[in-house]
Amino acid sequence: MFIFKNAWISIKRNKGRNILIGIIILIIACACTITLAIKNTAVDLINSYKSAYDKEVSISFDRTNMMKDFDPSQQEGRENAREKFDNIANFTISDVESFADSEYIESYYYTYGIGLNGNNIEKAEIESNNNMPNGFGRGKGNNISTTDFTLTGYSSLDAMSEFINGTYTMNEITDNAWDIAFDGNYVFINQELADYNNLNLNDKIKLEDEDNNTYEFEIIGIFKENEEGSTNVMSMFSNSANTLVTNASAVVSITTSNEEINATINPTFIIDSYNNVEKLQTEFYEKGLDENFILQTNEEEATSGVSSIQNINSFATTFLSLTFIIGGIVLLVINMINIRERKYEIGVLRTIGISKFKLTMQFVLELVIVAVVALILGASIGAVSSKGVSNSLLKSEINSSNERSEETFKNFGGPNMNGGMPDRGNKGELRVKGMPVVEAYDSIDAVVDIKVLLELLGIGLSLVLISSIASMISIERFSPLTILKERS
Repeated sequence: MFIFKNAWISIKRNKGRNILIGIIILIIACACTITLAIKNTAVDLINSYKSAYDKEVSISFDRTNMMKDFDPSQQEGRENAREKFDNIANFTISDVESFADSEYIESYYYTYGIGLNGNNIEKAEIESNNNMPNGFGRGKGNNISTTDFTLTGYSSLDAMSEFINGTYTMNEITDNAWDIAFDGNYVFINQELADYNNLNLNDKIKLEDEDNNTYEFEIIGIFKENEEGSTNVMSMFSNSANTLVTNASAVVSITTSNEEINATINPTFIIDSYNNVEKLQTEFYEKGLDENFILQTNEEEATSGVSSIQNINSFATTFLSLTFIIGGIVLLVINMINIRERKYEIGVLRTIGISKFKLTMQFVLELVIVAVVALILGASIGAVSSKGVSNSLLKSEINSSNERSEETFKNFGGPNMNGGMPDRGNKGELRVKGMPVVEAYDSIDAVVDIKVLLELLGIGLSLVLISSIASMISIERFSPLTILKERS
């Protein structure tokens, strides 16, 4: 009680000095609060960018490995290379399912494409005869298809990358399209093909394979291709004019009934960590993947968006460190001056029997009281300011995220069309790959949380301890008799 009472009296007696110390700590507290809030915002952004990307692994053809022994100067070398290419052991749906059965894989999706001819519809003529999508064929060889149409089946909404990235946009869609799109013989067709054949929603189209087996599909959506340069310069139609979009189950049903149909498979695997890619590739080879295929990840794409945000985080950390160091030095100097000014007071208190420990605690308590008041005021001012600062940093990301989300809604036929948006089940609302979901801070609590306050308290107490070193050392060194003699 004596220590607290003496400390309080000293604070009131030396108002000017303590106000100066308080102002310095207030400025430090305000700067630290804003800086910590910026760091929190940066971390939120980084986490949002990272969560926008699944850790994806795809299977790619290794042309370097394929061509390493190729000698174009010899006819025999060209023939050997062609034979080697034709004999590459491609994989099937069963292979994909086998690959996906791994401790490193969390989920997977794929596209499954085949070529079919029209029965009651005509092909929108284009110059290219290659209607097969890029991928890995079922069985041996990678023969170019000469069929009229490409029927591309998606295993899930995640696989519909053309709609997610805006290459395709839905023009018309039925009310229940996304309830039935992934089960049954339903298709989305290109607007150009629909116009060419005078087709509308709910019309039935018939396709047939080379053995004249017929397959009927109902049109539940009509899309257009947006990508610049997608139109063949030698044709009035876009490259996707003869592409029919359906679900993978429908394609699997066709290939099961006719095993001679050449199919292409493009799987994508969601893994638990990029560090396990080499182990996963070894596992795939053991399961029968041809050595001319390799695994590729989206790690570079996933991390490229956070580099600028990480720079902000690093800058905030550096600024916080400099603020702490400079603030500590300033307070230490002021406290040393304070001790010199109160040297006689220390001598008197020591002469009347006050122990060094109690005297040191009094000086420390004075700083703590001033620091706590200044920290509360500084944190309050900093909290109000940091909300605006943090939202300013987020402004471009918020606008970009909202615009991209609205654009993706449109690509899938919503929210202003009857088809609405597809349901992603456990994943909730549609999330755009590669686009972070960023929201503005509506309250101070969201910016300056308990973590920031604890960090700020730690910084404040650390500064108090640093600045108290002067009083601790001085009180230990001062001799009360010497102080009184010098005074007289």
